[in-house]
Amino acid sequence: MAEPECTETSTEELSVKQEKEAASVEDEQTWEEDTEEEDEEALPHSEFLDIFEEGLVLLVQDPLLCDLPIQVTLEEVNSQVALEYGQAMTVRVCKADGEVMPVVVVQNATVLELKKAIRRFVELKQQREGGVQHISWRYLWRTYHLVFNGEKLEEDKTKLKDYGIRNRDEVTFMKKLRRK
Repeated sequence: MAEPECTETSTEELSVKQEKEAASVEDEQTWEEDTEEEDEEALPHSEFLDIFEEGLVLLVQDPLLCDLPIQVTLEEVNSQVALEYGQAMTVRVCKADGEVMPVVVVQNATVLELKKAIRRFVELKQQREGGVQHISWRYLWRTYHLVFNGEKLEEDKTKLKDYGIRNRDEVTFMKKLRRK
């Protein structure tokens, strides 16, 4: 009597295995059909970029983001949103030629983070306008320093708040004097 039960179980196991195999073949065929449909619906890269840029133009027309350029980066969008929520501040960096660079940093940023934000701002501006190809930032920070209300921002780890810098305050690039 034990043998017929084993035979029945074996038969049941075989039929379950056959059903699983049939289901897996059906799934594979469905997947191949879906993949073929996706391939037919896939857009060429240039068309995808056009659609993306159209959406980006609409996004930049939003009153919250209207100050951003057309070729906006994700970092710029995030910075603008952080500004609106009060999580970031704009520090106006004045150069000797009178140009003012509005640089966005987080509220508790350090002098080093401000320097990095200035670098990102300048590099993005160069990419968009096609200006100078290379700037030696090491040379720049050895030759110039940032000044706020007559005080040099010399310590990179010091927070901007500790210098009294708040939203929309102006920081100036000043050439360092040589010591002999």
